[in-house]
Parts: sequence; structure tokens; C-alpha cells
Amino acid sequence: MRIRLVHGFALLCTGLLAGAFGYGAANLVPTFDAVPLEMRLSFHAELMKMNGITMQAAMGASILSSLTLAVLTAGRARLLAGAAGLLALASFLITRFGNVPINGRIKQWAVTSAPADHAEILRRWELFNDMRTLAAFAAFVLLIVPAFGGLRTTVRAGHAL
Repeated sequence: MRIRLVHGFALLCTGLLAGAFGYGAANLVPTFDAVPLEMRLSFHAELMKMNGITMQAAMGASILSSLTLAVLTAGRARLLAGAAGLLALASFLITRFGNVPINGRIKQWAVTSAPADHAEILRRWELFNDMRTLAAFAAFVLLIVPAFGGLRTTVRAGHAL
């Protein structure tokens, strides 16, 4: 029973993470590209104030729940859950070291002006966004796979399904 709860929570967390990043990639980024630069910068800076809290929580919960599932299982289920946890960690690291520094620059540009090379910097932000979205989506898929097998996973000794 405990493994099912942890697996369900890991699915929920990674699904929310993949969904949030997917929504951003499919809807926000094209909208950013369609509006005037000043509007994009202002909206982006305000959006990051909220995203900084919610997305880090989603990434943290995805990492911890996936790795907890890996500890509680064995065999193929352990490998899938461990890989999902590492992919969720990758989405965090990409965000922290790729997107966040650029977000800081965008925040400054919103109150001053964008530099001449802003288009290249924004393209780099979008590349990092695509990478973290794919990592989150892959983590979610890896946690779905055992669910299709009826959760027939090998359980580590001492842990009850």
C-alpha cells in the first residue's frame, strides 16, 4: 500500500511539473514571441515571481517522491523511478543554472532596456526551457510505465505493497 501511495504521489508531482512546463512551452513562449518586447519582458518578470516558488516546489516534490519510490522498490521499477528522479533533478539544474540567470537579466531589462543581443539571450532561455520540459516529460513517462504493468513491481524486503 505504501508503495502505491508513493507511486501515486510521484506521478502527481511529475505530471504537474511536466504539465506546467508543457503549458509554458506550448502557450507562453509563443505568446512571448508574438507580443512587443517590452510587454514580454514585463510579463516574464512578473511571472517569474510566482514561478520561483511553485515550480521549485514541484521540482523538489518530483525529485524526492521519485527517489523515494526508487528506494522502496527493486529491479526495473527501481531503475525507472531512479531515472525519473534524476530527470526531475536535471530539470531543476537546467532551470537553476540556465533559465534563472537569464530571468534575472530579463527582470533588469524590464525596468531599463534590453541589450542589442537580447534576441540571442531569449533564444538561449527558450532552449533551456525546451530541455527542462523534455526532462520533466520523460520523468513523468518513466513513472507511468510501471502503472501500465498493474504495478507489478519487485518490492524490497520489508516493504508492503
